[in-house]
Amino acid sequence: MSFSSPAWLYLLPLLVVLLLYLRRHRKTEVHHRSRLEETKKSGIPEPLTLHPVIDTNKCIGSGACVKACPEHALGIVRRKAILVQPDHCIGHGACETACPVEAISLVFGTEKRGIDIPQLKPTFETNVPGIYIAGELGGMGLIRKGVDQGARAIASIRKNKGTGDQLDVVIVGSGPAGLSASLAAKEHGLRSVTIEQEDGLGGCVYHFPRRKLAMTAPMTLPIIGKFDRYEISKEELLEFWNGAIRKTGLKISFSERMEGVSKSGNGFLVKTSKQSYKTRNVLLAIGRRGSPRKLGIPGEEQPKVVYRLIDAEQYRGQHVLVVGGGDSAAEAALAIAAEKGATVTISCRGDEIFTRPKDKNRQQLKQCVAEKKMTVFVNANVKEIGKDTVTLDHEGQSVVLKNDAVIICAGGTLPTPMLKEMGVMVDTYYGQAVPK
Repeated sequence: MSFSSPAWLYLLPLLVVLLLYLRRHRKTEVHHRSRLEETKKSGIPEPLTLHPVIDTNKCIGSGACVKACPEHALGIVRRKAILVQPDHCIGHGACETACPVEAISLVFGTEKRGIDIPQLKPTFETNVPGIYIAGELGGMGLIRKGVDQGARAIASIRKNKGTGDQLDVVIVGSGPAGLSASLAAKEHGLRSVTIEQEDGLGGCVYHFPRRKLAMTAPMTLPIIGKFDRYEISKEELLEFWNGAIRKTGLKISFSERMEGVSKSGNGFLVKTSKQSYKTRNVLLAIGRRGSPRKLGIPGEEQPKVVYRLIDAEQYRGQHVLVVGGGDSAAEAALAIAAEKGATVTISCRGDEIFTRPKDKNRQQLKQCVAEKKMTVFVNANVKEIGKDTVTLDHEGQSVVLKNDAVIICAGGTLPTPMLKEMGVMVDTYYGQAVPK
C-alpha cells in the first residue's frame, strides 16, 4: 500500500490524533508523578476526614475521577488513579460517582489514625430516636454538603412533630448545616429554636482568618434559593448568610451554649446556659471543633491568650506567638505576618507545620521563614506564658521570647463524650468505607 493510496489519506489523520493524545498523556503523567514525589518528600499524610481509596485491581485509568475532582487532589500514575495531593482532598465525593468501574470507595481515617463518627441513618437520625446530626460532626466538613444535610434532616423531622408545649425541634449550632436547617424549619412552619454558643453565625467559617477562601461550589439555601458563586471569601459568605437572616426574619439565640440533653417523656429537655427547652427532636449541627484544646500551662488564663484568629489587624506592631501545626496555625501566622510591624513566631510539638497544612500554606510559610518574616520552632513546647514574655522548651533548651499575644491553634476537644452521654453510638474508623 503506497502512501498515496486512499487508505493512507484516512489513516494519517487518525495517527496524528493518536500521537498527540499519547504526547499529552505522557506530559500529564509526568506532572502527576512530580506532584506525587513532592507529596512523598513532604511527608504529607492522608486526610483523616472523608477521602477516596482506589482499588488498583479495578481501576482502568480512565481519568474520569481526576477530571471530576474540583480540588485537583487525584492524578494518574502508571495508568492507575492515585491521591497525588491528599492535603487538597476535602471529601467532595465526586470522584466516587465519576468512576466508571466503581473502583473508588470513600473512607474515614487511616490505618494508624482513627476518627470518631456517630452512627447515622440515611435520615440523619442517630440510634437515639429524635436526636439527629448534620454537617461536620457526622463526618462531612464540606460547606455545601452541610447545607444540604441540614435541610434534609429537617425534612425527616417534619414527620415527627412535637405535641402540646413541645417544640418540634431545637437546632444546636448556626454553621452551614444549622443555618440551612433553621431556614428549612421556618419554611415548613415548624416550632423551632436555634441556639449558638458563639456571638455570631457561621460555625467553622466564623473561625476562618480574614479573606480566607471559604467555598468553591454553589449552594442552595431553603427559602433563599441557589447562591450561584464558585469562589467566595469568608467575609462574603458570612455577609450572604447574615443577609439571609435579615431577609427571612430568622431568629437565632447567640451566646447560648447547650449544656445537656436529657430524655423527657416522648421527647427531650435541652438545657442551655440561659434556659431549658422541651422538644420532640434535637438536631446537632455543632461541628467537630468542640471546646478549644488548652495547653494547661502557667499564664494561659491571661486575656492576651486566645484560641482563634478573627482579625489580624489588631496584632500590628506586636510580638505574637502562634501555637499549633495545622492549617489554622499556618493561616493565622501568615495573616499576622502580613501586618505592618508584626513579629510572628510559630511553636509546634513536632515538625508538622511543614507537612500537615495545605500545599499553598506550606509554601508560603517556607517563603516567610526564608525572608525572615517569621520564626518557626519545631519540636518545641510552650512552658509558660508571662506578662510580656513566653518561654519555650526547644529540644531541651529554654527559649524566652518577647510577647504581646498568644494564639493557640491546637484543635478542640471533640464532643464524643457528650454524644455518648446522650446514648448516641459512636464508631471509630481506621480507613474504613462509609456504610451505604
